[in-house]
Amino acid sequence: MQQKWHQILPRNAGMGPYLWLIFIILPFYFIFRFSDTASIIVGSQMVAVFFFCYQLTRHGRGWRMYTGISIQMVISVVMTIYFHYPYFGFFLAFYIGNTRSRGGFLSLYIVHLVLVATAIYTTYAMKNSFFVQQSPFIVILLLGVSVLPFSRYNWLKQERLQDQLEDANKRIADLLVREERQRIALDLHDTLGQQLSLIRLKSDLAGKLVTKDPERARNEMADVHQTARIALQEVRDMVSHMRGARLEDELGRVGQILKAAEIEFILEGDSKLSHTSRFTENVLSMCIKEAVTNVVKHSRASCCLVRIEQKPDLIRVLVKDNGVGLKPRKALDRGNGLQGMKERLEFINGSLEITGNEGTAIHMKAPHNVSRMEKEDTL
Repeated sequence: MQQKWHQILPRNAGMGPYLWLIFIILPFYFIFRFSDTASIIVGSQMVAVFFFCYQLTRHGRGWRMYTGISIQMVISVVMTIYFHYPYFGFFLAFYIGNTRSRGGFLSLYIVHLVLVATAIYTTYAMKNSFFVQQSPFIVILLLGVSVLPFSRYNWLKQERLQDQLEDANKRIADLLVREERQRIALDLHDTLGQQLSLIRLKSDLAGKLVTKDPERARNEMADVHQTARIALQEVRDMVSHMRGARLEDELGRVGQILKAAEIEFILEGDSKLSHTSRFTENVLSMCIKEAVTNVVKHSRASCCLVRIEQKPDLIRVLVKDNGVGLKPRKALDRGNGLQGMKERLEFINGSLEITGNEGTAIHMKAPHNVSRMEKEDTL
């Protein structure tokens, strides 16, 4: 949806923009405490330059970004000493955390911390009563300036690593698909291609012998029939192998994904399904993969449990994490693949249940065999 010209703040952006709006307005309260016009004009201009520099450099890199932050640091010091407003330090602490270069980040962090501490010490030395009254907030400011940049820097680094992991997984998936296509093409050439060539040759020979030697022609057609049966069986075998990955293989892959995301992986139960059809096993593998992907992307968990229980008539799978949790009633309405998992399981007469106490638990249940799929296999 396009934003209209009179809409200052974007829709559906939460409380963040309104907090920033308060942050922009707050400095003017400190500036207008001064009665002389010159101080008000200078203070207002510094606030305008501060946010102008931010707007110019927030997406920039290199010297442009460092120049903008340096100007903002100078303005922050002046605002602290002369207008007793030190809270630009919060803004800069958050902004410095966006720096990608570790060397640049550490340099800006140290310079900013020293400047903020020096400006606060200098202002306290002036024994200004209004500034002294802000002491509890000054302590919070110093803690924020010390901790916030590292928190922001590490969070963004984790986000970039997560994006790289997703890109790598996509490339691996593409390579696996390409490799599988090449394998299928080679199998078709080596098996079905040879059988069809043999059928063509024997059919041509039978056509030539049908009047000259009918008995031999019948023998050749019997060979054609037998060759066709063999080719059909080989095609069925190939289709059976192409139905999807084994659950055991898929659990190995999700274990690698969780390890890369620094999430502990706990597997309970036997991953080798002895009585489950390949189609059901493939559906369960896809659902487990989708559930673990949600754990990595959304849960902020430190541990993920996958439990497999094989009953005489069905198989149960539990995927549980210790993260932030989902509200079961709203989980299926979100774009997290849970609705697709539910539909896949219902197709094989299975079910999906979600609970959200102390993390998220996804309960999957499916019969070992689906009658309509077994009928298709016998055709």
